[in-house]
Amino acid sequence: MGECLVQQLDIHSDERVLDIAAGNGNASLPAARRFADVLATDYVPELLAEAERRAEADGVVLRTQVADAQALPFAAGEFDVVMSTIGAMFAPDQQAVSREMLRVCRPGGRIGMANWTPDSTVGDMFRAVGKRVPPPPGVQPAVVWGSKERVTELLGEGCRDLRMTRRTCAWRYPSAAACLAYFQAWYGPVAAAFTAVGEEGRGDLEDELLSVFDSHNTTDDGTLAMDVTYLEVVGVRA
Repeated sequence: MGECLVQQLDIHSDERVLDIAAGNGNASLPAARRFADVLATDYVPELLAEAERRAEADGVVLRTQVADAQALPFAAGEFDVVMSTIGAMFAPDQQAVSREMLRVCRPGGRIGMANWTPDSTVGDMFRAVGKRVPPPPGVQPAVVWGSKERVTELLGEGCRDLRMTRRTCAWRYPSAAACLAYFQAWYGPVAAAFTAVGEEGRGDLEDELLSVFDSHNTTDDGTLAMDVTYLEVVGVRA
């Protein structure tokens, strides 16, 4: 997914690239391999430390900085490319995120995102979680970033040649239970939901998430195979 976005953005050597909510570097590293000047930012320093370890193992140069996607500590027009892969979409203030992405990208630069769609496996997961742990009042679901209409609202006025393409990402797990265990351990929104429901609600939430996985499973051999839809967004800063 990150590699695909970097390719569609046509990132070149020496370009100044900002990866917002970069996590452990799934898009930052492919950009760095193209010899771009990449700055990976995230709200979680532990994830950036993992990105640094991966960059060292790959033998590429990657800078990191803790930063909030809703209030970036950078000058206007500082970057040639601004991107986010399954990251900035989770910030609560969507207008602030779009405003900041547009602000720090120079005119004529490129903006790119990869966002889960509302009709994807992840969209169904969030709906299951939202039944038990509703979002705060006024906060839209993260997966609306995977809607062409919402992206147009948020980025359309600040971008020209805005292209939006539905793509899929292959998820493969030994079983639905193994997938659930992985998400409980490593995926923040799901882990937070289990903490919120407590022991008394754990079983019901587990059953509903397993049902979501089963409904998207394309195999019948006991393993789990899902092709998860996301929206790839690429535009030129106006």
